[in-house]
Amino acid sequence: MDTILVDTSVWVNYFKDIDTSANRFLTKNLTSVIIATCPAIVQEILQGIGSDADEQIVKLYFDNLTRLIEDPYLIATEANDLYRKLRKKGITIRKPNDCLIAIYAIKNGIALLHDDRDFKLIAENSSLKTVRFN
Repeated sequence: MDTILVDTSVWVNYFKDIDTSANRFLTKNLTSVIIATCPAIVQEILQGIGSDADEQIVKLYFDNLTRLIEDPYLIATEANDLYRKLRKKGITIRKPNDCLIAIYAIKNGIALLHDDRDFKLIAENSSLKTVRFN
């Protein structure tokens, strides 16, 4: 069974039931892939939730996902290296957390499922693999 890292952009659409190709892929494959998460994604998701009750439900949901664990200082410096490499090519990533998320996927050798154009740029200019779907 393959493992994929699901980005915040997909989770937001999933929880709001917004129809996108990535959301359809996630919904269709919930039981056929291992879904991973990382601290940056958990933080982004939880800080966007309005009610305490909804936050508890989402926390429980995320507790059941595979957690990617890396040395935070090493990950931060590698995300910085990626960000700087892209900037030198004239590419500005809008949210530096996206570089962190990309590095988690790269270091763990797994594909990223996303709905964010910055990850397309990162993948075109690094070893980031993204989920391809029809």
